[in-house]
Amino acid sequence: MKQWDMRNLFLDDTRLHFVIGDVRDKDRLHSVMHGIDFVVHAAATKIVPTAEYNPFECIKTNILGAMNVIEASLNSSVKRVVALSTDKASNPINLYGASKLASDKLFVAANLAPTQSTTFSVVRYGNVMGSRGSVIPFFIRESLSGSLPITDPKMTRFMITLTEAVQLVWHAFSDMLGGEIYVKKIPSMNIIDIAKAVAPDASLRTIGIRPGEKIHEQMIGLEDAAFTYEYQTYYKILPQLNNIYQDSRYIKSGSLVPSDFTYTSNGNTQWMTVEQLRHWINSQEPCVS
Repeated sequence: MKQWDMRNLFLDDTRLHFVIGDVRDKDRLHSVMHGIDFVVHAAATKIVPTAEYNPFECIKTNILGAMNVIEASLNSSVKRVVALSTDKASNPINLYGASKLASDKLFVAANLAPTQSTTFSVVRYGNVMGSRGSVIPFFIRESLSGSLPITDPKMTRFMITLTEAVQLVWHAFSDMLGGEIYVKKIPSMNIIDIAKAVAPDASLRTIGIRPGEKIHEQMIGLEDAAFTYEYQTYYKILPQLNNIYQDSRYIKSGSLVPSDFTYTSNGNTQWMTVEQLRHWINSQEPCVS
């Protein structure tokens, strides 16, 4: 949604002010965070090939920008900060994922200052259905030609709606003590099934994966299993720093996952069907469907 549309939607809400700025601009962040209680850090260079071909710009936004958000939040005594991460940050093979892993580490470690009043946590999820970087709008546009490009027929991806992603952020704000990485339980889909849901009559052509792209995605790796707890609708990776992963205040009602646990898009126990995705597409705004 455009900024002007958002401004009209919340025109009578005096708690909201719409400004422009850049996470690379530390002074601008400091100027707009005074009096702010909660921050959601969503800015990132998110397109995998874009980051591969423009590494300096990716690092400036995803790593240096994260540092600026942390510093501005601390200096402005923001109460709670939730940073949005990605499945690509777990066992990264591309610069985008590596930069977001670095960002995750920064936000987790930002809780170490003993006298600070700001707490930081991270939420991690996969492909947001219908978002600008999602394959769904791309397939919808390409379907007009009668043919869809498929990177690899075996490819799988995690699927999450924008509403579910926002709900995970709200949950993090209410549950966080600082340093947790929240991972939403969401279904997977095979790329062929996504194509069938979007354009069942289109022909498919295999074009090969793009630079830095994975066949399957991972949100929790084997190395994280010893620090990961399961809840009804999500997982929570607790920090190793200061042995927080053993702290019952952080664990709450969670159960430690098995030592060989991983959470991958191809090994998922939840799968979205072609019919379910098609129903979701038909329920969206005309700009999506």
